[in-house]
Amino acid sequence: MTDLGSVTWPPAPIRTDRLVLRAAEARDRAAFIELLASPEVHTYLGGPRPRDELEREMPEVPGRRPGSFVVALDGAMIGQVLLRRATEHHRPAAMGKADLGYLFLPRAWGCGYAAEACAAALDWFDVALPGEPVVLTTQTANARSMRLAAKLGFTEVERFRAWDAEQWLGLRLPVTPAT
Repeated sequence: MTDLGSVTWPPAPIRTDRLVLRAAEARDRAAFIELLASPEVHTYLGGPRPRDELEREMPEVPGRRPGSFVVALDGAMIGQVLLRRATEHHRPAAMGKADLGYLFLPRAWGCGYAAEACAAALDWFDVALPGEPVVLTTQTANARSMRLAAKLGFTEVERFRAWDAEQWLGLRLPVTPAT
């Protein structure tokens, strides 16, 4: 996965009714470690990374790259939304397209934050890179992620087997402005 090309980064913070999407800051480091070390968060992602390893290896300001949004609620990080180029994707239908990913702390689950944050990030993407489709891959066993994909307008392109589980690849066609 690589960056998004010529987009200006970071953009101004994106505000929704409840959330702020912004570039990562040093104060987010502990939340990034919690996110990446969480067994619950990584149930469908191959398992968590060891906390001590993350503590040693994580930079002072993690997640500072184009397309990486920290999702903050009341000033505190609750998750991350990623938009990155799928240049090495295993599926031809996704190759070279922008790929949407997201991780949220378990305490933020079930409140609609992922849908709100991902929709805001996709709205930003539609303006920053007009006319580009976006893909999303998730395990079919991840019912919450499957529902979110549908809510965000992704439609199934294919199912395939990887990492010892059935995967779902969805596509969101470019949003065209109303005339």
